[in-house]
Amino acid sequence: MKDHGDWGAVMALAAEHHARTVRPLGAHETAGHLLKVYALQAPGRTVGEPETTQALRLATDQLTVSRHRGSLGLAVLIVHAGGDGDYLLVHSWIEGHMSDLAVWTGPAGRPEDLRPGRTGLAPCVWEAAILAHEREAFVRRVLDGTGPAEDRLAAWAADTLEGEVR
Repeated sequence: MKDHGDWGAVMALAAEHHARTVRPLGAHETAGHLLKVYALQAPGRTVGEPETTQALRLATDQLTVSRHRGSLGLAVLIVHAGGDGDYLLVHSWIEGHMSDLAVWTGPAGRPEDLRPGRTGLAPCVWEAAILAHEREAFVRRVLDGTGPAEDRLAAWAADTLEGEVR
């Protein structure tokens, strides 16, 4: 087999891979968006009120300018209490079947210290599982849904992921 990467690093990741808990925190209306909120928790970590409050503040700031970036008014917020720190992702659907993503990172348990992530930072495997569910929910409930817009939005807001993600 050709050398296609750092298999030692891949195998180290595989040895440490584990499930994380995801739970929906409801739908909120903020900055002209319907925002679905999720808590994602590494073993031994929890997402509490301080983390959620700060995440909603940062998401509102992000979504306030999102209309200028083509946002359609539907977004997802992931508040991730990770094993190596805290993460916040704001994913919004934009024009042309596209999406926009903003990521913040910070030290564990210090939501006031979240800062925009470095250029190119993308979702981890657990965050990507939530976004994959949300892609399917958006297509199924909104784009391919039936009935008036209000019914489609309600169906989308109710279609959440809960339990363990790997």
